[in-house]
This record gives sequence, structure tokens and C-alpha cells, in this order.
Amino acid sequence: MLQSRLRPLPRRRPAFTPSSSSSCSSLPLRPDFADAEEDADDSDESTEDLFMAFLPHLFPDDVVSFHGNPGQHLLYSSPRYGDLEIMVPSYPGQSETRTQEIAAGLPRADGQVNQLEEGRKLFAHFIWSAGMVIAEGVERADALDSSGQLTENDDVAMWKVRGEKVLELGAGAALPSVICALAGASSITTTDHPSSPALSGAIHFNLSHNLQSPKHPTSTSTSITIHPHSWGALETDPWAMQHKGSFTRIVAADCYWMRAQHENLVRTMQWFLAPGGRVWVASCFHTGRAIVAEFFEMAVRMGLEIERIYERDLNSSWDGEAGEVRREWVDVREGEGPENRRRWCVVALLKSRR
Repeated sequence: MLQSRLRPLPRRRPAFTPSSSSSCSSLPLRPDFADAEEDADDSDESTEDLFMAFLPHLFPDDVVSFHGNPGQHLLYSSPRYGDLEIMVPSYPGQSETRTQEIAAGLPRADGQVNQLEEGRKLFAHFIWSAGMVIAEGVERADALDSSGQLTENDDVAMWKVRGEKVLELGAGAALPSVICALAGASSITTTDHPSSPALSGAIHFNLSHNLQSPKHPTSTSTSITIHPHSWGALETDPWAMQHKGSFTRIVAADCYWMRAQHENLVRTMQWFLAPGGRVWVASCFHTGRAIVAEFFEMAVRMGLEIERIYERDLNSSWDGEAGEVRREWVDVREGEGPENRRRWCVVALLKSRR
């Protein structure tokens, strides 16, 4: 299954804090890490980590939408590119226990509002299953394309990224950006909100560590930029003005739980989308199906067209025995509750009607 690709690595603390806007080409291949002796003593995976990694096998309907703890390093096992090390972003003073409660939408036990926790609701401090769905699609298309088996009529062809100019919105740990670079995209621009913790080291590590590697020499030909961006801030942002209509592929994975940002997100997609370009949408239903359906309604109202849409079972994988399991997208599914919607992710391909 798709989620079995992730497993925890020993915790390591980065000893560098790069700037929030830079190119990965200037970063070291492997940043130094502090407390090396302490890290050496933490070489074994904890019992809790092993148990959490095996939960999807024990409870196939109770699939989690997010993975990892703040600052943790996870190993993403790609059938196409091998093992990739992914750092989960972290906030200063992040409570790992409270993190799970926040992501589930649970209030504090004392009923108080903590402003720092409110700021953490960007939820950059996880690896999201929707990002893994996009990563898997790109991997599969690259594998079939390289073997000459990919056709334009194939459902997988929508994920072909070789030679494309890619923009990732709300990137967090930026797994899709890493995979798109390995699959031969001509350029990658990875963005997140200016206050996102991912810009404080995780995105830089994940791109530089996995792409500036002898294992992946072809990825060095991809131009990579990391930039802070707030959705909807377009005419007032010199960077946005400079790159209007520049991207042929836009990645937006699990960016849809804030209703108030739907309009800004659609405006941003339209602003940066090049003529003939496409937007990859992937979202789990951890905040319900209705809010995701509202995004699609907003997107269509504002001039985007849904070219393709379906739901995908997170417990399946294209490299597994059963292959990828899909079903038709519906904005309302009768009898659906939290206990049986967790294993599904909606995937859509959007384009401009203009």
C-alpha cells in the first residue's frame, strides 16, 4: 500500500537555518548535524514508531492523512528512485503530542486558545498523504515513459512532468517537488506561506539532500528555487508579477481545508498557470468532503475547468498486487462518515477555460 513507503529514521537536529528565499544549488550536499554523539545513541527505531508505521496494515479503514512528527526524518521508499530521506518541518517548541490533537481539530483540554498553536494551523509540519499520491503518479508516469509504454490516452499520462515548469503551492515537506525534479522537470519552484516552518530548513534539506546526490545525476539539470508566497498576494508581489503565466504544472496537495482561502488559492493558480498548463489537485477528506467540494465549485465559478477527477484508495498502490484502486468522485456520498472516508483521496486535473 502507498503509506507503507514511509518509515521513521532516527531523529536528528539540523545545525543550519538557511534563508527563506534561495536556490538549492548553493546548499551543501549533506548539512552538518549537531549532537552527533547523541544521535549515534538513537540509532534504533522506537517501538512507537514501528507500531505507528504498521497501523495501516492493522486497521485498513482508519488511514491517517498525515505522517511524521515535527523535525523527524522519514525514509520514503520509491520504487523508481530508491530511498529518499525527508525531513518533516518543525516549529520551535512544537509539542509532538499536541500536534496530533491539533491536526485532528481537537480543542485544548483547558478550553484556552494558544496563539502559537493557531499559527501552526498552516499544518506544514507533516508529510501529507495527498502529496504522496502526486509523488506516486509522477513516478509511475516517468517509469512508463522511460520504457516507452506511456501513451497520451493513458490515465497516467496526466502525471508526465519531464521538461515541464513546476510550481508547488503550500509545499510543506515538498515531497512532490523532489519527485518532479527526479522525473526530469525543467524547473521547480517550491513555495509555502511566508510564516511556514518549512522555509526554515526542511524544504532546503529535502531538495538539496535528495537531488544533489550521485544516485540521481539527472536531477542536477533541473533549476530549483524556493520562495515564500502568500496565496492571493499577486499584484503587490514583485516575484509574482515577474512569474505570471510561467508554470505548465502547478502542484497543490492538501491545501483545501480553509474555506476563506479558496478564492485566493484559485486566483493564485490562474495567475501562475501558463497557456495549456495544468493544475494537479489532491486532497484527503480529513476535514470532511463538503469543504473539498466547495473548492471545486469555486474553481469552476472562477474560470477553471475540471478535466479529470476521481477518488483514489490510499490503501492501494500502483506497484502493489491489486494496483491503484479508484472510484467516481461525488460531492456527497450517502452514509459516509469519518470512519470510512479516511482511506480516500480526491485527485483532479484542472485547466483554464480561457
